[in-house]
Amino acid sequence: MELLTGEYKNTLDEKGRIQLPSKLRGNLSGNVLIVTQSLDRCLWLYTPEEWKNLSSKIMEAASPFNTQNRLVLRRLIAPAQEVEFDKSGRLSIPQSLREYAGLTKDCVILGINKYMELWDSETYEKYLSENEENFLQAAEGLDEICF
Repeated sequence: MELLTGEYKNTLDEKGRIQLPSKLRGNLSGNVLIVTQSLDRCLWLYTPEEWKNLSSKIMEAASPFNTQNRLVLRRLIAPAQEVEFDKSGRLSIPQSLREYAGLTKDCVILGINKYMELWDSETYEKYLSENEENFLQAAEGLDEICF
């Protein structure tokens, strides 16, 4: 799999389906993605291989006897669902995940190297504006990177 990058705007149809941009879809090795809740009221989309890698690491590090670990397992692992592309290349986003992310019609799809994020467009714009100062501080912290 090649790297998944880019910001794309697309619409969710009345049945909760969204067309993945061909640039992103062309970089996928299969016809299935794992969709789950993220930390920022959007959805994370992973290939089965990347999801297996991430979820295995989370499961190895988490104890069901720890309150905080259980919360992470319930928010990230439990809601994950396998979604297959239809013949038209659309993903049908499960209702519970659409509700979590507040997906309505206009959406933003972000390719972030090994995974993708699916945002409601209005929520994403609000997130960006509310976090501009945090972004600048975080970027400043990367001053060790030289190119």
